[in-house]
Amino acid sequence: MPAGAADPSSNGRAPYEGERSVGQLFAAATADLSALVHDEIALAKSEIKADVKRGVSGGVSVGIALVVILFSVPMLSAAFAFGIHALGLSLGWSFLIVAAAYWVLAGVLFLLARRFFKKIHKPERTIEGVQKTAEVLKNARPRPATQEEIDRGLGRIP
Repeated sequence: MPAGAADPSSNGRAPYEGERSVGQLFAAATADLSALVHDEIALAKSEIKADVKRGVSGGVSVGIALVVILFSVPMLSAAFAFGIHALGLSLGWSFLIVAAAYWVLAGVLFLLARRFFKKIHKPERTIEGVQKTAEVLKNARPRPATQEEIDRGLGRIP
């Protein structure tokens, strides 16, 4: 092509210095979208990790409460009841007092577990970020390919 002649595939203007091609723009957009998705996943992990720790703490408290009730009632009930009976109460009232004490202990442990469970929150920032990303992607409209671009893609034009 002689110097100064216009390239037949150009639109008649010289490209600006530093201007990127469509492929470079697409690659940059893909990389940005990938980074955005990775950041959203990292945010979700960090928010959920704190709630999982709270859930585990609550679950452990419930487990401890159940173990205390299960194993301590048969072993200690008789000892406490006979101890109260030795103080002068009838044996029936002694066993009733011991049973009530265990139920109070279990109630306190369940209230403690409930307090841990109430501190669990859904990942608000992650949900908000994903909704914003989805809204942006819904409104994004790709430029339709020209017939020349289609022909080049199919190999009809070299």
